Parts: sequence; C-alpha cells; structure tokens
Amino acid sequence: MKEDIKLMKGNEAIAHAAIRYGADGYFGYPITPQSEILETLEELMPWESTGMVVLQAESEIAAINMVYGGAACGKAVFTSSSSPGVSLKQEGISYIAAGELPALIINVMRGGPGLGTIQPSQADYFQATKGGGHGDYKLITLAPSSVQEMADFVGLGFDLAFKYRTPSIILADGIVGQMMEKVVLPPQRKRRTDAEIAEQCPWAVTGKPSTRSRNVMTTLELDPAVMEEINNRLQAKYRIIEENEVRFQSYDTDDADYLIVAFGSIARICQKCVEEARAQGVKIGLLRPITLWPFPTEEIKRLASRVKGILVVEINAGQMIEDVRLACHDSVPVYHYGRLGGIVPNPQEVIDAFFNHFPEANEQE
Repeated sequence: MKEDIKLMKGNEAIAHAAIRYGADGYFGYPITPQSEILETLEELMPWESTGMVVLQAESEIAAINMVYGGAACGKAVFTSSSSPGVSLKQEGISYIAAGELPALIINVMRGGPGLGTIQPSQADYFQATKGGGHGDYKLITLAPSSVQEMADFVGLGFDLAFKYRTPSIILADGIVGQMMEKVVLPPQRKRRTDAEIAEQCPWAVTGKPSTRSRNVMTTLELDPAVMEEINNRLQAKYRIIEENEVRFQSYDTDDADYLIVAFGSIARICQKCVEEARAQGVKIGLLRPITLWPFPTEEIKRLASRVKGILVVEINAGQMIEDVRLACHDSVPVYHYGRLGGIVPNPQEVIDAFFNHFPEANEQE
C-alpha cells in the first residue's frame, strides 16, 4: 500500500493521527503555540467521518475534567494545551492518575514562568516527569523531536495509557509543534464499539449490566490504611513501567569520549554538533531520551562509566540534568548548557559551551 505522506506542522500531525487512531473525543482550549491541534480537528470535522467528539471547552479546567469523564467510560480521549494551560489542568490530571484511567495529554511548551512568551521552551520537564499536581503519581512522558514522532506518539501514548491504565503525556516544545516536515500518517482505524470497550475495559463506568457488579469510579478514600494500599499499587505499577517502557536513541556513542544528553528539538541541534565535533577529531556521542519518564537511567549510567564528561543541553535553566546526575552518581563531570526566554541555541553555541566546560577535548585534535 502506498504511504500516505503529507507536509504539515507538528500540531496538525497530532490532530490527523488522533482521528486515524480512532480517538473518541478531544476536549481542549486554544493557546499558542498549540492552537492548531484544535483548529485542525475543527477543520477536519471528524464527528462526520468517525463520530469523534471535538469540543472547545469553556476553560482548561473544564477540558481536563471532560477528559476525566470520558476516560472513566473507557473512551480514548485526549486534551492539549501549552504551559500555563497545562498548569491549570494539574488537579484534573492528578485525579485521572489516581483513578487509574487511560488518557492522553499534549503539552506544546512555551517560555515561562507566568504567561511568558509564545516562543519555544523545555521548562515544563519537572512538571511532566515529577508529577505536576498533588500526590505521588507519574505520567508516561514522551518527548518527540520531529513531526513524524508527533504523529507516531499519539498512537503510542494511547496504547501505553490503556496498557497500564494511566495517563500519558506528549511533551513537545514549540519548535516541534510549529515546524513543518514530511510525515507518514498512520492508516485509519475504526473507533471501538461499546461492546468492544466493555470487553477491553471491564473497569469502565459504562452502565451496570446484570452480569457484573457495579463499577464505582472514585479517588476518595478516608481510611489511611486503604489509601496506602492504593498508593502502593500505583507505585508497583510505576516500577513495572520503568522496567519495560524506557525508550531512547543513541548517536555515535559506541566510541565516544564525551556525551551530550538532550531531548526534543534541541537534540536535533546537538546531533549536528556531534557531526561537527567529530569532523574536528573530537569523539562526542549523543543520547536522546524519548521517554523522559521512565528515564533511561541505566543507559546513561552505562555510558557515564566510560566517557570523560557529559554536557546536558536543554532549553531551560537546567532540569533534566538532575536526572542525568542521579544516573551518574558523580562518577563523571556533568555540566549544563541552556538558553531561556524562548531563545534556542544554534550548533556553534553548543559546541562553544562544550569546549568551555571540557577544554582538554581540544588537545585531542
């Protein structure tokens, strides 16, 4: 079958991929730089072709609670926003995690804090990977670096959410949301029928038939002993995810003397840095975490045991670097380079930062 290749923005790719996945509903609110997700869904009118619900809610808080309701019914539902809007969704996200419900959240990050700027940033790393709302919970966090991955991670995010009954998030920066590239769109899948949902999601609140007991969806438990059991169950599930769902991509790490760790769009810039440094005789490798949680701790630990130093490059003040340092256990020097306010460094800036931290690398040329 001929591939369905299109030229589109990352945000547009998410909308197309969600329809083709067979998503049941989208509930969101416009905010730059992710508004094209909602706009594209409205333009494509999937309620006429697949029956998918597309609704612009009255607020971000309303949107995430609509997702909560749809997910409780076993539906494949999702929402999208950008940094300040995702902050407003945090209470609802915590409820979804506590209810062990599958849902997909998309954050196309902008500069902050506060209202900030509409320019790209990666400063929501902590919020996504450490549980941005209250309580002990985790989000499966996928970090795309291309328009193709924006499309691919919709299906992956939904699949992982349903596999583990937990919310997942696509954490993209504004560059990936706004840039245009070729993308191969997935084939159209049919939405699941009510009978299929009842079979695949026996926990869902779909109405009580005579063949089973009543399903109750709640996150409230006043007995602390029972609440601890619930938390222990969640933590056990998170350990399973950490064992089975780590994803990363390596570039030239087999013979590397130094390592760069970067995610999202900046990883593409760092790949160019690796090429230019190697042309100068300096062996640098690049590790790109694809899952920010679960984090590729073991792979970074393995690489740290044989490189001379690590540079973590992010479009923020230094967030992922903490996870890199924890993985290394101070076995190797780890430095950070980043730009703030929506400014994206070019390859030469990153190379200059590398040699500033590791001047001895110049002596190897």
